[in-house]
Amino acid sequence: MSEAELPDPTAVEGAPHPRDTGHLYGQSRAEADFLDAFNTGRLHHGWMLTGPRGVGKATLAWRIARFLLTQQGAARTLDTDPESPVARRIRAGAEPGVFVLKRGMNDRETALSQDIRVDEVRRLKSFLFLSAAEGGRRVVIVDAADEMNTQAVNALLKLLEEPPERVTFLLVTHQPARLLPTIRSRCRELRLVPLAPGDMAQALAQAGIETEGDDTPALAALAAGSVGEAVRLIRLDGLEGYTRLVRLFATLPRLDRPQAIALAEQMAGKQNETRLDLMLGLIDTFLARLARSGVQGPPVPEAAPGESELFARLAPNAAAAMKWASLQQSLGARARHGRGVNLDPAALVMDMVLEMTTAAA
Repeated sequence: MSEAELPDPTAVEGAPHPRDTGHLYGQSRAEADFLDAFNTGRLHHGWMLTGPRGVGKATLAWRIARFLLTQQGAARTLDTDPESPVARRIRAGAEPGVFVLKRGMNDRETALSQDIRVDEVRRLKSFLFLSAAEGGRRVVIVDAADEMNTQAVNALLKLLEEPPERVTFLLVTHQPARLLPTIRSRCRELRLVPLAPGDMAQALAQAGIETEGDDTPALAALAAGSVGEAVRLIRLDGLEGYTRLVRLFATLPRLDRPQAIALAEQMAGKQNETRLDLMLGLIDTFLARLARSGVQGPPVPEAAPGESELFARLAPNAAAAMKWASLQQSLGARARHGRGVNLDPAALVMDMVLEMTTAAA
């Protein structure tokens, strides 16, 4: 496999690439913080863009890159001319002032590597050395910084400790606590937040994804405000899958076994791996929302019809919430182990459902 044939690890299937996304919804605070630093001459060389996966961190990184490569003086927004030479080159993946540090090819050159390796950082060093003679501003986007292995982290740290002139590092990170304290201490943080239903609807419309009006609040709730997760749920009929779970668990504590068996059998076979991953994620989300409702009350909005009534029955108080939260942790570990050792998918899902039945009783 050639490098050109590799899937882009920074893209979300079914959605436009972040570099092609014109507007960022729901993150005005993060944009304002960066603009304030730029306009007051306090532009830091390193920035961590943090927050849940799929809320627009990579989109913000590309907006900042376009802005820095075109803006000369103070500005009121990060918006830039979409037809400027820089914007056109970025869309074509041919902007010489931008380097994206991401996962490359694995050792066998057959697929993407599982992490960002030091070889990729060496390529970054070559970029910085060769582009230095051209002058001008340069931008490095690390997507995602969580995926760097130890050697890559140490190599990047040296660049952050002695940053080249006129270079801005933008580290997209879903789990900043996984980064070395020395990395975090050399970066300013821009924290992005989950999107509200209105912002979610606008972001999906911009991506060319249509949703039923009544589905948007449920989709935003189930995706926890993540546009990336919402796109995945839409593509895989996640709302319908979650609704099926709620209907099944509404039969607890006397489980409808035929219904449960039918659900589990739909996960069988290698061709259904994507469906299995979705279902395991939905079960985890169900348990998280159930536990939270025991402390905070029924969810608003509901992610499926009858969810609030079911949660009020299964988690009427904080003590019940603690038990469901504990079960979420143990079943999550079981799901990861089961996927790791290739347990029979139908048996794995059925086992998890039976554990939840026991807990409900």
